[in-house]
Amino acid sequence: MTGPGGGPRPRAARWREATITAVAFALCLFGGALQVDDKGLATPPLAAYVIALVSCAVLPARHRAPLAAVAATTACGVLVPPLHLLLSPPIVVPAVIVAYSFAVRAERHAAGAVVGASTSLLVAANLVFANGDLSWQDVSRTAAVAAFPLVAGILGHSTQNRRAYLAAMEERAQRAEQSRDSEARRRVAEERVRIARELHDLVAHQITLANAQATVAAHLFDTRPEQTRESLHELVETTREALDDLRATVGLLRQTGDAASPAEPAPGLSRLPTLLESFRRAGLEVSVHHDGRARPLPPGLDLTAYRIVQEALTNVTKHAGTGSARVRLDWNHDRVTITVADDGGGGAAAGAAADRPPGYGLIGMRERATAVGGRLSAGRRPEGGFVVSTELPLPPVKDTARRAGGPVAAEGRTAGAEAGDAP
Repeated sequence: MTGPGGGPRPRAARWREATITAVAFALCLFGGALQVDDKGLATPPLAAYVIALVSCAVLPARHRAPLAAVAATTACGVLVPPLHLLLSPPIVVPAVIVAYSFAVRAERHAAGAVVGASTSLLVAANLVFANGDLSWQDVSRTAAVAAFPLVAGILGHSTQNRRAYLAAMEERAQRAEQSRDSEARRRVAEERVRIARELHDLVAHQITLANAQATVAAHLFDTRPEQTRESLHELVETTREALDDLRATVGLLRQTGDAASPAEPAPGLSRLPTLLESFRRAGLEVSVHHDGRARPLPPGLDLTAYRIVQEALTNVTKHAGTGSARVRLDWNHDRVTITVADDGGGGAAAGAAADRPPGYGLIGMRERATAVGGRLSAGRRPEGGFVVSTELPLPPVKDTARRAGGPVAAEGRTAGAEAGDAP
């Protein structure tokens, strides 16, 4: 015996089919032993065995050919009265089982038509062979014979509806799971882009500083050895900081179970003095001016502001051909405007930059600003030089206070004041 897929049926399915067939055979044979007028049970005649064997033999085929099984069991039921057997509910149990199986698989209209026709044939056969002499017991027995297949058909249709409902729920759950997987993949892709942007900003900044310091050291190697030694020392510090920052950023890509490394907090405007000092060591003097009352920013917004200033000053160091730049922070109640400007005309640095392929600094800064709901503009100034300006939205004061307390705000204002005092 094979299952629906063509392979052997599971053992549990075979045992279930054998049990159903055996019970149906016993009930059908019991119905053949019943006599009229409650005279008790008699030994089942040969005709009862024939009806039971034939009607139960088709039960295993009801899954593959349900309509043929209905026809066979109905024919056996119609032959019960001519064989002088009592048409009772037990003897039509195979027909009831087949009616249920057919209603489970067929459409509602088809199942109703087939089960109704089968029931009508059983009732008609009983009425025809009764020769019009029906007692109240015959009528009640005939009604019971008609009710059992109809009830089986109704139950089969209910089972079909329930299976369809469960299948729909399972499909919906699978779609939801697929949606969650797609959302997880999307978030992973966004996180990779964010980390790539962090690596770009970090490497571009530190390598630019290291290149500037190495250039100074090479230029002063013969004439000013003491200043050369100082530049090399600063180069060592710059590369060490670059390695530390790179290790902290790449550590975000570690998998569970990898060796843990100390994690540092994301940089923000509170580290602006340290950032400016690194540019001063590379030969770029940066002045900072705060307009309005500075306040602490949420971590994501704080990192965005820091990275934009870092990338803008890195571009000044690489392309502007000047030794000074200005950073201005205008604080309003709903936004902070950050402007980085220089007076450089380009010169040799600009000519060298023109020979290099275009970078992604401005693209990355604009993406960062857009990601937090801000906007960024960049271009040449009419009076000369280059300017980068970004407007970043600020959360309400209450939200900011919950994210960072007063001491942090005071520290940010102090850092801003110190940076503003820089030459």
